[in-house]
Amino acid sequence: MLSTKFFGPTILFVSIFALGIPAHADTIQVTGITEPYNRVDLGFPDAGIIHVENFQEGDSVKKGDVILELDKNLEAIEVTRTEAIMTQNKTVYESTLQLFQSTKSVSQEDLDKSAAEYHVAAAQYQTAVQQLANRQLIAPFSGTITEMPYKPGAVVAPYVPFVQLVDSSRCYFRGNVDGITASKLQLDESVQIQLQGGETVSGKICYISPIVDPASGLARIKAIFDNTDGKIRPGVSATLTAN
Repeated sequence: MLSTKFFGPTILFVSIFALGIPAHADTIQVTGITEPYNRVDLGFPDAGIIHVENFQEGDSVKKGDVILELDKNLEAIEVTRTEAIMTQNKTVYESTLQLFQSTKSVSQEDLDKSAAEYHVAAAQYQTAVQQLANRQLIAPFSGTITEMPYKPGAVVAPYVPFVQLVDSSRCYFRGNVDGITASKLQLDESVQIQLQGGETVSGKICYISPIVDPASGLARIKAIFDNTDGKIRPGVSATLTAN
């Protein structure tokens, strides 16, 4: 009886060690969601009517591409008008400055007046140029258009987002861990991310929240991974594993 009681627990301990549980004690697994590297909703700063559509939903665009244009005839005319006034005032100012410096036939007051008129005209021209530029919706980064419901002829209001642009060439894994676990992770630490469906990709920890939410006791972490080939569609759930 004494032999059975003594060796029973010993055999059980050896069995657990043989299974390798202590070797995996430091493995961290976190469930979360994937999201694109960048996603923005775009709109115009001014009201107007869509006049030109250069791209459609699903199209890829490069940074600086003009996605849409509003009607801009009046703005283009204003640029031409203010440019002519600016050019004329510049000529007057330069002539006045030359006379002031060479013959002193004009007063300081006249020189200051011509300079002010030129600078005001230049400012009005720059304002007109900006207002013309505001009639174009320009891609702030390279990506894919995922939403664009309005077509030429539609009226748009200022600062109402209606074009969604997404850059998924890289993606984030986002999840939450308890504070103790978060302290065991390090920035740039290599991790494995298993996506819904079974595919696994390599990534790196890029963000660890410096605070823990007092209500949940959790801290937010993010890992970044490459998706240049576009095979992964962000938005699916995933599991991050760190050793």
